[in-house]
Amino acid sequence: MTARIAPAEAGPRLTATAGVDSPPLGRWGQLILGVLCMSMIANLQYGWTLFVDPIQQKFGWERTAIQWAFTIFVVMETWLVPVEGWFVDKYGPRLVTIFGGALCALGWVMNSYADTLTMLYAAAAISGIGAGAVYGTCVGNALKWFPDRRGFAAGLTAAGFGAGSALTVIPIANMIRDSGYQHTFLVFGLGQGLIVMLAALLLVSPSAAFKDRMLAGRTQTVNIVTRRQYSTAEMVRTPVFWLLYLMFVMMAAGGLMAAASLAPIAKDFQVAGVPVSLMGLTLPALTFALTIDRVLNGVTRPFFGWVSDKIGRENTMVIAFLIEGAGILALGMFAHIPMAFVLLTGLVFFAWGEIYSLFPATCSDTYGDKNAAANAGLLYTAKGTAALLLPILLTIQAKTGTWQTVFYVASGMAFLAGFLALFVLKPMRARFIARS
Repeated sequence: MTARIAPAEAGPRLTATAGVDSPPLGRWGQLILGVLCMSMIANLQYGWTLFVDPIQQKFGWERTAIQWAFTIFVVMETWLVPVEGWFVDKYGPRLVTIFGGALCALGWVMNSYADTLTMLYAAAAISGIGAGAVYGTCVGNALKWFPDRRGFAAGLTAAGFGAGSALTVIPIANMIRDSGYQHTFLVFGLGQGLIVMLAALLLVSPSAAFKDRMLAGRTQTVNIVTRRQYSTAEMVRTPVFWLLYLMFVMMAAGGLMAAASLAPIAKDFQVAGVPVSLMGLTLPALTFALTIDRVLNGVTRPFFGWVSDKIGRENTMVIAFLIEGAGILALGMFAHIPMAFVLLTGLVFFAWGEIYSLFPATCSDTYGDKNAAANAGLLYTAKGTAALLLPILLTIQAKTGTWQTVFYVASGMAFLAGFLALFVLKPMRARFIARS
């Protein structure tokens, strides 16, 4: 009996069986393509902080009003991922990623022309939908191609989003300075979107039999994996999912606050332009922090993903989450020291970025990988929920005139998430998988 051709694979005419043995560039090539696509959408989130002050200087809008664009971007990036993931699980990754790349380009082109807050918000919504389509597709595809190294593969893919903007921090900052932020939006928006669309042409998904073949003869690892494939509707009816969701929200909130407000924080602590010498380089503290943060925020994802493959998801969570809480507390105490600002923001991002590998891997371990893109995508909406806390945190800062209360809240949520991971999630998930 001949294998049926999957709708999304009609381009290279790959059958399901051929897709298992010889996807374009091999399964590691599929992973690299995902990393490339993720790195091209990274600036939509992590480069945003560089544009906030120039926009405020040009139009005189309040900083809180401008930052609503960031919140809208994150909400649209995350809350539609389950829908986009459903399309990926049903039709394959190629068309969804091309669609996402086009919207990412359009959003930043609109930013370059935006002269009202309404247009700025509309651009944020469009680019958010595009980024979510690319993000959900690439993470879901990594989970499917690497059932044997799920934490590492999800982490490496997410690293593209976390560290992808590291190499462009200085070029973007220089172009904003020399040519203006609007020209920068236009050039980088078109370039990044085009690369995503070209890379998407080679993306494919494995067949349903791929996981069984990869795991055949392997002994069980420290991470207990379900033998049942849950639909998204079934998943949301389980308490484990909602506990994961709550923990994701608590961990995402602090990191998003730092990502969106790092430049304003540096400015308020009067360290932004102070030269810092480290590793033979001398750069302004803010530029140095942004560069190191992007690198560490990327490195942490495959690193902690790999660690979780070895010692377990929940054990890894508690280690990383406690580091995050301590790092945020220390940042509130020592951010006025330029060198401390650079190093502590790096620590905060290092201990935060791993949530984008640990939570998707835990989700697939618990609910199966047949619907990995949709299921992990729904869990990823927790990031959008956390983004709704950002205006509240910024309002607290504006009312009090200090960042200390914000830091206390963020660190407290990280400590609580670490406690829940070890003492609540771990036994609850073990009982759930044993029953299924």
